[in-house]
Amino acid sequence: MTDGWTGAFDDFVARFAGRFGRVEPRRRMVSYLRGLLSETERKNSWTLAEAAGDGGPQGMQRLLNHYLWDADAVRDDVRDAVVERLGDPEWGILILDETGFLKKGVRSAGVARQYSGTAGRIENSQVGVFLAYGSGMGRALIDRELYLPKEWTSNRERCRAAGIGDDVEFTTKPDLGLRMLKRAVESGIPFGWVTADEVYGQTSRIRIWLEEHDIPHVLAVPKSQMVMTMEFFGQARAHKLIGELPNDAWTRMSCGDGAHGPREYDWAAAAIRPWRRQGWDHWLMARRSVTDPTDIAYYICFCPAGTPLEKLVQVAGSRWMVEECFQTAKNETGLDHYQVRGYTAWYRHITLSMAALAFLAILRVEAKKGIRKLVPLNPSYP
Repeated sequence: MTDGWTGAFDDFVARFAGRFGRVEPRRRMVSYLRGLLSETERKNSWTLAEAAGDGGPQGMQRLLNHYLWDADAVRDDVRDAVVERLGDPEWGILILDETGFLKKGVRSAGVARQYSGTAGRIENSQVGVFLAYGSGMGRALIDRELYLPKEWTSNRERCRAAGIGDDVEFTTKPDLGLRMLKRAVESGIPFGWVTADEVYGQTSRIRIWLEEHDIPHVLAVPKSQMVMTMEFFGQARAHKLIGELPNDAWTRMSCGDGAHGPREYDWAAAAIRPWRRQGWDHWLMARRSVTDPTDIAYYICFCPAGTPLEKLVQVAGSRWMVEECFQTAKNETGLDHYQVRGYTAWYRHITLSMAALAFLAILRVEAKKGIRKLVPLNPSYP
């Protein structure tokens, strides 16, 4: 960590230093975060201890496994710090997604042979469900849950061995995502939209909950998704309804800049839901590849009446922000570098990695503003 970051880092850590009641775990946390932000290639307890000048990993392992501190409270502090600097009540976007952590063995909490988007195939892995916050000022991860397959929750002895309490029951990935959305809304953070991929978009209880709370959203759904058409009691699959649109219904637009310039696609939308709520619109939107017209993605949209297609396109395109968060966190703040088996230790490492990622996002915002230091909210840490 460069000297120019020291003041900003101290102020950032001061926000949640009080969550660590004793001096020793507080200092360990600071060393752990510094290590996650360092140029150390692999960021596990051994390498982080070495970077801190320790003779072994025992201190870092105590931080993850034994010291008394609340990772959920730190998570909330990190979320609040993110939205304080990146928050936008109109264009702030909550993004649900998951990522895999490839693992060997069978003892790490939640590890199983399951599909991992990281590998693009079924692998022995853990899967974490995450909620990201993005806006025009930056993006960061603000919440996380570890997915436990049924083979875990149906074996309580195996759960206990990994530190998973008897009260932790099987929960689907969409329900983990909904749990995080509820936390975000209850916290009162400013945002205007929610977006997610098919895993979450095809789950009706997520869409219904968002509608009940008047939360605009653009959620990806599979082509087989059934939607209510504008015909009386009419229903159709997404691909059939879009396939009936005339050629002039498609408009070429960019959904944002990518690594190779604007990400241009052809876009179209069809009205759905004959019984609409006053002041709100429902749309089935489609994105078609410019080079391969058979490559079409589908989205169910719920938005204030009169919302232009261009805005829905921009929201759909914002999902890249969570992918960037995963890439940056895995490359720079050790999100997947951990070597822990326990349930609590997983949450603690992931939370501290998210904190390091949030610090980088906030630092970039402050650098653009020309502000060197953050304003400390709680300077009482060593």
